[in-house]
Amino acid sequence: MSTVFTKIIDGELPGRFVWQDDTCVAFLSIAPLAYGHALVVPRQEVDRWTDADPELVAHLMRVAHRIGKAEVEAFGSQRAGLVIAGYEIDHLHVHVWPSNSMADFDFGQVIEDPDPARMDEAAEKLRVALRLMGEAEHVPAEG
Repeated sequence: MSTVFTKIIDGELPGRFVWQDDTCVAFLSIAPLAYGHALVVPRQEVDRWTDADPELVAHLMRVAHRIGKAEVEAFGSQRAGLVIAGYEIDHLHVHVWPSNSMADFDFGQVIEDPDPARMDEAAEKLRVALRLMGEAEHVPAEG
């Protein structure tokens, strides 16, 4: 049975994609800690990050690094937060979001009903920042 992330990757469910390559994708979280909160997700269904091939984990971290740099630029944040939690969905994913303090790491404070227009705007800001960083080949035109 496919995970919800596989269904998003396969286009069965909607997603605001900001990165796509042969190994992974990144799309905005539907329960963000901040606007611009992205999830870096391998195409391969792996539950626990400790079960993933080390090369896959390294690739996910490289992509998360690029997205984090783009978030700092696009949103003017002090840092980019990064967490691998893995309890919500049984499919490895790396959370990356604009952050200005440790308070931004409180998953009890997610934006419950994010504004769709602000989500679209955040996705486009990330895409533009990634393109400006030379990553155009990995950035979808939209969605």
